[in-house]
Amino acid sequence: MKALSIAMLIMICEISAQAKLVTKAVSYEQDGAKLEGFLAYDDSITEKGKPPGIVVFPEWWGLNDYIKGRAQQLANLGYVAFAADMYGDGQVTTEPGKAKELAGPFYSNPSLMVGRAQAALDQLLKTGLVDETKVAAIGFCFGGSASLALAYSGAPLAGVVTFHGGLIPAPADAAQKTKAKFLILHGALDPRVNKEAVDGFLKSMNDGKFDYQFIEYSGALHAFSNPDADKARAAGLDGVGYNAEAATRSWTQMQVFFDEIFK
Repeated sequence: MKALSIAMLIMICEISAQAKLVTKAVSYEQDGAKLEGFLAYDDSITEKGKPPGIVVFPEWWGLNDYIKGRAQQLANLGYVAFAADMYGDGQVTTEPGKAKELAGPFYSNPSLMVGRAQAALDQLLKTGLVDETKVAAIGFCFGGSASLALAYSGAPLAGVVTFHGGLIPAPADAAQKTKAKFLILHGALDPRVNKEAVDGFLKSMNDGKFDYQFIEYSGALHAFSNPDADKARAAGLDGVGYNAEAATRSWTQMQVFFDEIFK
């Protein structure tokens, strides 16, 4: 009985020492807009110190379960992740027309995109959980554009990762303000971010002498990382599709990149 009690005690201690993933909605504001982001972290890691932090910017669908799931994956990797609400009031949609309507004002007004993205970064830093010298941003599709715009503004990011992101070129003055390294993960058959857009983006990277990596995945369309992309195509959104191999490879490449910039 005594041996059994000791064994049970050891088991209880081991269970209590296991990681506990904390996830919660976080209300914040930007220029009068009420926003609701999503925070995820492993409290067994944050109790020991301040790990790197990652801001996650969503596709044009808004802060949906896919993006929240990505934040949780980052938390399981040891990062503090904050998924941004770009539209306000936690708005999400599955309708391409509505998504275009929601995203449109951000593309036509770059200062709005930067301001909303900066608000998410500020909220991550306000948690007090992260090492402020080790912060990065990742973005998917529309969120890729948001993460690039944030970096170009001079935000204190160590790195940016875009997954099938909208590749807005770097402004001429961005090189003097931007310290981030860039990892661009692109579908080789992506018709929604075409060769002209890619060439313009790469020219701006080279002209500004940015530190960047550009990786293309054969056979991959736009939104290749999202398992729901095929549903979007069925709903009338052309040029999108899930590619399991590209999704796995790109997520792995992101981890290699983070190991480099956060070492």
